[in-house]
Amino acid sequence: MHAQETTFSKLVQGEQQFQVPLYQRTYSWQRDELRQLWDDVQELVEDRQEGRPGSGHFLGSVVLAPERVAAGGMQRWLVVDGQQRMTTLMLAFTALRDHHRGRGSTKKAARINDLILVNTYQDGHDSYRLLPTQADREAYTACVDSLPKAGGAGNVGAAYRFFVAALAEGTESGGEAWVDAVESVLGDCLSIVAITAAEGDNVYRIFESINNTGVGLSQSDLLRNYLFMCLPTRGEDVYRKRWLPMQELLGPAHLELLVWLDLVVGGNGRARQSEIYRDQKKRLEPLSGDEAALEAEIARFSLRADRLMRILEPERENDPELRAVLERLSRWGGQTHYPLALHLLDLVDTDRTTAAEAAATLTFAESYMVRRLFAGLSTTGSNRVFMELPKELDKDGSPADAVRRFLSRPRTGARVWPSDEAVREAVRTRPFYKTGRSNQRFQILRRLEESYGSSEPVDYDKAPLTVEHVLPQRPAQQWFDLLAEEAADGESPEEIHNLLVHTLGNLTLSGENARLSNHPFHRKQELLDSSALRMNQHIAAQERWGRTEILARAEELADRAVRLWPGPLEGVVRADDEWAGWRELRETLLAVPAGTWTSYGELAALIGTSAIAVGNHMAARTGLHCAYRVLTADGRIAGGFRWTDDRYSGDPRLVLEAEGVPFDENGRASKAHRLSSADLAVLVGREIPEESPAGPPTASPAGGDEAAVRFETLLRANQTPQVVEGVLGALRFWEEQGGHQVYGKASETSCFPTLDAGAAHAPRTLWPIGIYPVSGTAEVVFQYLKRRPPFDDEPLRRALMERLNAIEGIDLAEAKLDLRPSFPLEVFAAHGAEIRSVLEWFVHEVALAEARRPIEDADPAMC
Repeated sequence: MHAQETTFSKLVQGEQQFQVPLYQRTYSWQRDELRQLWDDVQELVEDRQEGRPGSGHFLGSVVLAPERVAAGGMQRWLVVDGQQRMTTLMLAFTALRDHHRGRGSTKKAARINDLILVNTYQDGHDSYRLLPTQADREAYTACVDSLPKAGGAGNVGAAYRFFVAALAEGTESGGEAWVDAVESVLGDCLSIVAITAAEGDNVYRIFESINNTGVGLSQSDLLRNYLFMCLPTRGEDVYRKRWLPMQELLGPAHLELLVWLDLVVGGNGRARQSEIYRDQKKRLEPLSGDEAALEAEIARFSLRADRLMRILEPERENDPELRAVLERLSRWGGQTHYPLALHLLDLVDTDRTTAAEAAATLTFAESYMVRRLFAGLSTTGSNRVFMELPKELDKDGSPADAVRRFLSRPRTGARVWPSDEAVREAVRTRPFYKTGRSNQRFQILRRLEESYGSSEPVDYDKAPLTVEHVLPQRPAQQWFDLLAEEAADGESPEEIHNLLVHTLGNLTLSGENARLSNHPFHRKQELLDSSALRMNQHIAAQERWGRTEILARAEELADRAVRLWPGPLEGVVRADDEWAGWRELRETLLAVPAGTWTSYGELAALIGTSAIAVGNHMAARTGLHCAYRVLTADGRIAGGFRWTDDRYSGDPRLVLEAEGVPFDENGRASKAHRLSSADLAVLVGREIPEESPAGPPTASPAGGDEAAVRFETLLRANQTPQVVEGVLGALRFWEEQGGHQVYGKASETSCFPTLDAGAAHAPRTLWPIGIYPVSGTAEVVFQYLKRRPPFDDEPLRRALMERLNAIEGIDLAEAKLDLRPSFPLEVFAAHGAEIRSVLEWFVHEVALAEARRPIEDADPAMC
C-alpha cells in the first residue's frame, strides 16, 4: 500500500472514477457532520480573506483500490474507506456549480463540472467522477445532472440542500470574493491522505481491518506522552502529584477540553480541538530541555483544571453572584462561554479582577446568546466570537466594559447583538416556542419568573415544570370564538391563532400541562391561580385571554427581558438591519426538498408574521430560490404568481409535477406532500419541542398507570369503537413481540410502541410510530429513526415506508423520508392485520441488526 497527502482537487483530477462498492453502507452524513465540516471551511475562508493562509485542515484518509481500466484509458478506483468525505465534497462542489449557474457565472460552473464532477468524454455511468453505491445513486446523479428531483428526500438530497443554503447565506454578506475563497478552500485547503492498495490486495480485508480497529490515542493522551517523555528524571513524581490528580478530577473528555481551552485562553483564537496536540507541542518545544519549566506548565494545567470544574459544576464556586451566572450559563448548555469564563477565573484567582466584575462580564456574554435566540439568529459564528474574547480582557480597563465594547462592534447578521428594540419586536412577533433548544427556552422563562422576586422561590430541580401554551396549540371552538371578537376585516381567527400561539406572551411554565390541556380560559384560570409561579398568577388575574392580553403580556415580558439581559452600547450602527425573519424565510425555502410544497401560512407561522406579509415579501423579492414551492393553503398556485428566479419559466405546476408533487383535477397539490411549520423547522435544523419517548417505559392500563389510562380514555372518547379496538389490538400485539408502550406528557397523551435495543452500557430505544388519540393520526417517526441504528441506514427506512404505503389508506410521500408523515387511525380498524405485519417486520429488523453487532460493541461484562 502507498500513502500520500493530497488535496481533494488533486485527488479527483483527470479522467478517472471512484466507485463505492456494494459492501459499503449508504451515505449517512447528517446535519451535525455537515455543519462541522462547513464550520471548518468557514474558518479557513476567513483566514484567507484576512491574509492568514494558515496550514489548511486535515479532513481524514481515503483508502482506494485499483479496478480495471475502462475503455479510453480511464482508471477506476474502489473507495474502500472514506466515501462519506468524498460524497460530501462532491455534493458541496455540485451546489457550488449550481450557485455559479444561478448567478450567471457559466465559466466557473463549467470548470467545476468538467474538472471535479464529471468525465466529459465518457458515457452513461462512466461519466460520473464519483459513483455511489446503488441505494444512493439515483439521488446523487439527480444532483449532478441537475434533474428536477435534485435535492429530494434522504441524506444525499439533504446534504445538497444544506450546501445550497450555506452558499446563499454566505454570499449575501461576503459576495463573489467569498464564494471564490470557498471554492479554493474546498479544493485546495482540505488535506486528505490517499492510501492506495496494490493489485492483488484483499480489498474486503482492508475494509474490515479499518472499520474494526481499537480506540486510538486521544489528543490529551498524545500530549501527556510527549510531556513525560521530556521529564526523564522528574516524571514519576510529577505524574503522581500533578497529572494523575488532574486526570482523575476531569476525566478523559474534560482533560482534552482543558488543554484546548489552554490554547484559546493563551491567545490562539484559531485553535481546533482536532489539532490540540500539534499546537501544544509547538508551544512547549522550546521548554523540552528544561524539566522545571515543564513541571511549571503541568502545575498551571492543574490550577486551570480546578477552575474548569467551577465552570462545569458551578456549585464549586464560592462567590454567590459569580456562581449564579455560571449556573445560568451551565443550564443554557454548550461550551461557547468556556474560554471567556476560564480566563475570568484566572483573573479572579490571581487578584487581577473581582468576582463581581467577572459576574458582570459573563452577564454580557449570557445576554449576547439570549438576545440572539429571541431574534432567531443563527448560532453560526458565536464560538469564533467567544474564542476571540479572552485577549480583550488583557487590555486596560474593566473586563465587563471590554467585552461589551467587543460584542457591540458592527457586524453582519451572523454575529450581530440585537438591540433593545429588536428584542421587543421579537418578543411580540416571533414564535419563541420554536426557537433555540428546549432547555434554553425553559431557562429564559425560568429567569423571567425569578425576576418577579417571589417570597417562596420555586425548587426547579424538583418541580416537573414544562412550557405551557395558555392559548392552546389545538384550541376548541370556544377559543376561536373569542379570537373572532378581535379579528380585523379579512382576518380569520385561525390566522390570529397562528400568529400568537407560539409567541412568548402566550407561554408560561407549569406542572399541570395535562390538566390545563385545551380547556377554556376560565378553567385554566383556576389552575394557574393556585400555582406558586407569579407569572401564572398574573395570567389568572386577566378576565379573558385573547390578542390584547397576549400582546400586553409580551410588552411586559419584553421590558423585563431588556433589563435582565443588557444589550449593546447605544449609538452603535448596525451592519445589517434587515429583519431576521426574511433571512430565515430564504433559508427555509432552500431547505424544502424537491417533491414537497408548503403554504404562505406555514412559512408565516415559522418566522412570526402573517401569510399576507410573506406573500408580499416574496412577490417583491427578486432571485428568490424555490418560491414556486409555496402555494395557497389549499394547495393551489397563487393568483398572480410570477417567477423571480431567472432559472425557471413556464407553468410552476409543471415544475412541481416534474419534482414529484401530484395535483388533482381541481389544480390542488397533494396534501401528503405538504410541509407544516413543524416540518420546516426540522429541515432548517431547529429543535422541535414535540413529545417523543425519552424515559423509562410506563405500564399498561391494566397496571393502573395514569398516563396509559389517560391515553385509552382519550382514544375511546374521540375515535370509533372499531378504531379503538384496532389500535389497542396492535399495541397488545406489539407487547407480544417483546415491546412496550411509552406515553407522552402533553395534553393529548400520545403513545409510542417502543423497543429497547443496544448493549447494557449503551442502551437505545426505537419506535416506529407515535399514536395521537384526539387528532386521530399515527406519525411515522423517520425523523428520529434516521439517528438510530439500524434505521440510520436509509434503505431500511425506505423499506418501512414502502411496506406502510402498500396498505390501503396510507399515502406517505417519499419526499418526507426525513420527517414525520402521518396516516389516519382508521387504517387500524380496516387493515389491522397489515399494520401488525409491519410492526412484526420492524421488530425482526431490529433483532437481526442486534445479532449482527460486532463483538466490540457488546457489553464488556459479557466479553
